[in-house]
Amino acid sequence: MNNTPLHLLLADDDLDDRIFFEEALEEIPVVTQLTTAHDGVHLMQLLAAKETLPHVLYLDLNMPRKNGFECLAEIKQDAKLKQIPVIVFSTSLDKEALDFLYEHGAHYYIRKPPEFDKLKNIILKSLELISQSKNERPDRDGFLLTVI
Repeated sequence: MNNTPLHLLLADDDLDDRIFFEEALEEIPVVTQLTTAHDGVHLMQLLAAKETLPHVLYLDLNMPRKNGFECLAEIKQDAKLKQIPVIVFSTSLDKEALDFLYEHGAHYYIRKPPEFDKLKNIILKSLELISQSKNERPDRDGFLLTVI
């Protein structure tokens, strides 16, 4: 990774999760700039207003006003936005939801880890994978990211 900041966008309605994510970013060896959205409507407003799109979007599923499934569908149907790598970042782990998210264009799925060190490691791993793959999506077997 180089010193050019990666512009990240995190959409999550839980303030504690947003703070936890931001603190984890501060401790990984990647230069980032984080913007946050507190729900799906706010996310879509931010994306519509941005001239420069984020390098990566971390998307929670369970948000008020517009959930992550709805946001993903809108993003992947928009010619300007569909190039953004979307990493779903949620507490649930449902096989049908995973299949739906993969089929609708998400790059990776991360189940939110409760431990801070695991959060740092999975964020770093996801950023490295996005960087190495040049935004290409993995095959279905590589969709669910985990760390030990």
